[in-house]
Amino acid sequence: MAVPGSTYVVGGIVVNVYEEPLVRSDVSPIVLFFLHGRLGSAVGLEPHVQTLFQELHHLRETNANLHPLIIVTFDQRNHGTRLADPKANEAWNKKDLESHNERHAIDMYSIQTGTARDVTFLIDFLPAYIFPREERTIADWAVAGISFGGHSTWIALKSDKRISTGIPIIGCPDYIALMSDRAQKSSVPFEPPYAPESFLQFVRKNDPVSTPYYSADESNPYFGKKVLVLSGAQDKLVPWKASQSFVDKLDVGPQGKKEVMVQEGAGHECTEAMLKRAAGFLAENVLQA
Repeated sequence: MAVPGSTYVVGGIVVNVYEEPLVRSDVSPIVLFFLHGRLGSAVGLEPHVQTLFQELHHLRETNANLHPLIIVTFDQRNHGTRLADPKANEAWNKKDLESHNERHAIDMYSIQTGTARDVTFLIDFLPAYIFPREERTIADWAVAGISFGGHSTWIALKSDKRISTGIPIIGCPDYIALMSDRAQKSSVPFEPPYAPESFLQFVRKNDPVSTPYYSADESNPYFGKKVLVLSGAQDKLVPWKASQSFVDKLDVGPQGKKEVMVQEGAGHECTEAMLKRAAGFLAENVLQA
């Protein structure tokens, strides 16, 4: 049976909240933000939301001691209900000048950074909307995202200490590595006006790869966090090689959890196997009461 959603407008953002039927009244829920990809929308993400709930339903049959899960979706900036400029969501494409977006690198990073900030904003305010009478409290916060949403997931997990868990799906934590490779494939120089120095300075200062993600102490924003990395081995748009060095060196410490699944035969896609593993990871590492 599908899990129904409720809609709230939080500070002008249309937010969809899917809450599992109350499985344990004595255990507080976990909230998972689920972020869609470029050119997608929160509405288009609903089948994946329902798949996660179905997988968790099966897992609950053998483990009743799991926190209930609330999944939250919303449109990333300039997508869905927030669309302002369709061309800003397009990529470099010199073969089709009508869709060719010279600012592709800038637009993508500004939107995904904004989305990560929206997650923090919603963590601040969403509890008051969904539990106005203090009926329940949120036990923990997690973020997952597909492609563009996977990039945002890495940033949100880095930026907000309240987020304990991140599941980037076909996303990348090293934006310059990703986009310089894409520029080369698109026959675009990775320099002004495609990549202004002012923009690159911001990325170098703020991107996940610029943090001490390899350090075994609190200077590392990922230390103590739970991370499931899901990628396609044959992904040409967000190739695994752009993420591999970061992920290999990522240190989450003894209290954290790092798991990597690079699915053979998968391209730039969120597969059923990825969603199944995401549900398993949540059940094993996040929802345990």
